[in-house]
Amino acid sequence: MSAEAPSSRFILASDPAFAPAGLERPVVAIGNFDGVHQGHAAVIGRAVAMARRLRRPCAVLTFEPHPVDFFRKSPSIFRLTPVPAKGLALARLGVDGMIVLPFDGTMAATPAERFVAEILVDRLQISGAVVGYDFHFGQSRGGSPDFLADAGQRHGFEVDIVDEVTANSPGRPEAIHSNTARVALERGDVAEAARLLGHPWFVVGEVIHGQKLGRQLGFPTANVELDPSCRLRHGIYAVKLTVDGVTHGGVANFGRRPTVTDSGAPLLEVFVFDFSGDLYGKTVEVSFVGWIRGEEKFDGLEALVAEMNRDKEKARALLAG
Repeated sequence: MSAEAPSSRFILASDPAFAPAGLERPVVAIGNFDGVHQGHAAVIGRAVAMARRLRRPCAVLTFEPHPVDFFRKSPSIFRLTPVPAKGLALARLGVDGMIVLPFDGTMAATPAERFVAEILVDRLQISGAVVGYDFHFGQSRGGSPDFLADAGQRHGFEVDIVDEVTANSPGRPEAIHSNTARVALERGDVAEAARLLGHPWFVVGEVIHGQKLGRQLGFPTANVELDPSCRLRHGIYAVKLTVDGVTHGGVANFGRRPTVTDSGAPLLEVFVFDFSGDLYGKTVEVSFVGWIRGEEKFDGLEALVAEMNRDKEKARALLAG
């Protein structure tokens, strides 16, 4: 697996002039799908089912940057699943590929009817489209699900609209939104985020060289830079790290390492249990299983190492549970 695509079979197409080989006449699930939560999975599942029935490939049609970032003129959204992680999550749901269109001034000014005619029909030649009940598109969000259904009748492609999906919550059903999961992660509640998403929140990145201080302390770590938009609470987590198809338990720190540096961009540092191989340069997936504690500044390295040993045992217990 590379950072660009989750597998050799999954097709990632960036702003293609036409549907790429392997995604001809696709059924498309359209949306941002940040986090690929349970509501998104319902839309994607219906698209996969339609595609299998029509004997067509299934693709997700999505946009970069996030439209909110475009309209605010700066990166402001905590991206739960940047493109590499989103592709991996989609492939696991049975999607054949992802088509990424640029969300720029031209896209924002494109009327809904022109989006359908020029992009969905002429350019991608779709066989069907599946969207959520609250999906809107086109200039000034002029295209609604009902508009798309009517356009499908006129242009000859199927449309399926998926109702709201809710998660079980004490006393009442709870609508699932990406922002709710973002808020949970910002307070470090990875268990709540997993409940909302329907899967543990995970990141994908390349292992880079660090200061190697962890090695000197007896805790060699795999260091991964996360997307700059990440607002995960700084602290210590029980995690699972997957590399080359094999999953290992571990304990991770995300933050600025206040005892030793307290500067620079936040970094994810993963101590992998019972592993002695070389991870430098490899692309890894890190899933967040449980919260252990907030990031702290200790009075020296001895106190830090003692706490790290306690963190390690707490992580093992969380992973075992």
